[in-house]
Amino acid sequence: MTAPSDQLDDGAPLVSAVVPSTVSTTVAMRELKLELTRFMMSYKFATDEMLTKINILKEEFSAIHDYSPIEHVSSRLKSPEGILKKAVRKGFPLELTGIRDNIQDIAGIRITCSFISDTYRIRDLLAGQRDVSVLQEKDYIHAPKANGYQSLHLIVAIPVFMTDRVQPVTVEIQIRTIAMDFWASLEHKIYYKYNGAVPDTLVEDLRQAADAANRLDVKMELLHDQVVELESVDAGGADLFSFDGLPPFPLPRGLLESFMRGRVEPE
Repeated sequence: MTAPSDQLDDGAPLVSAVVPSTVSTTVAMRELKLELTRFMMSYKFATDEMLTKINILKEEFSAIHDYSPIEHVSSRLKSPEGILKKAVRKGFPLELTGIRDNIQDIAGIRITCSFISDTYRIRDLLAGQRDVSVLQEKDYIHAPKANGYQSLHLIVAIPVFMTDRVQPVTVEIQIRTIAMDFWASLEHKIYYKYNGAVPDTLVEDLRQAADAANRLDVKMELLHDQVVELESVDAGGADLFSFDGLPPFPLPRGLLESFMRGRVEPE
């Protein structure tokens, strides 16, 4: 007699034959979910580490130097959907290693500086740190794009220490002045409004606005340099024991004065 359609030849139910496949699929899905979670978390951790480095520089400049070249810092992390859409659009393999190797702007940080020279100063300070490797640099300040866009772009790699691995993770860093950032924000809004098909007249106006922003950057930096030079002359006869203008110090004033006297008074 032919075995029933829901029975094996030995009489065992068919369901037992498909259980191993179902279990293996469930295990594979769980492992994929864990790897995707680790993948996204590694970029978050890399962003956090770079932000810590940047904020340390910002606080030190504010406390020790005349001013901080870092005006504002922002960050963003591409969504999993956005990552997949870009991978499909670019024709990259839809697996984590391929995505990690080919998409280098999953994590992004934007640093807004006061002056053009500050952008290169911050670039040098970040690139000089031992655990930061600069993989790529595009200097759109020295050589702006045809539409007038200016910014300094870096792709850096930083090690992220996970529980079971050390994972090098890439972060895109954009460094620009306030004027450049204002222009880029307006340009983005215009291109979004026109869905990329911006009228030629507006394109030309944007290019001219970029030139005006650059002239403003140059002029403001010249003014800043003149002010700094005047301040250095005025400070020539300043009282060494004056604490005016210094940030709050976590030690008693008397102790700080003793350290100062020890430096300037002969033994």
